[in-house]
Amino acid sequence: MDAEDHVSAIQADWRRERPDLDPSPQGVIGRLHRVALALTDRLVEVYARFDLTEPEFDLLATLRRAGAPYERPAGELAAHTMVTTGGLTKRVDRLAARGLVDRRIEPGDGRRRMVRLTPEGLALIDDAITQHLANEHRLLDELGADDARALELILTRWLRILDAD
Repeated sequence: MDAEDHVSAIQADWRRERPDLDPSPQGVIGRLHRVALALTDRLVEVYARFDLTEPEFDLLATLRRAGAPYERPAGELAAHTMVTTGGLTKRVDRLAARGLVDRRIEPGDGRRRMVRLTPEGLALIDDAITQHLANEHRLLDELGADDARALELILTRWLRILDAD
């Protein structure tokens, strides 16, 4: 660890300005936040090669993970992608305009709308996920296998704790 990275400088400032406070959590949380931002920048570079935003990639990947026929009810898609139904509608509209997804009404339930990948959407997300995972492997390789495994265990445990709240 760098003796004086950006987070260390912030902590030093707080120690100087508010010696009554302990800024040590910033050592983990501040760095984790900065890592998340840096990773997002590196991940969206791959999505951009396919003219996709991060939420659009997420929506297509969610449909692809569903398996053939690569569709989900719109309400379920909203839950899987953690967006409102209004936000989902805008994304689906953009992807439908590009011919990557289509909508259909569920037979027997006129209120239930299904969203599915088109053949073009399937081909695009298959290419995009291949490059995305290669990028993620490259990013983790920079850490080394042992550190990556240790970090995964720590983050898994921490997410369980945070999700329990």
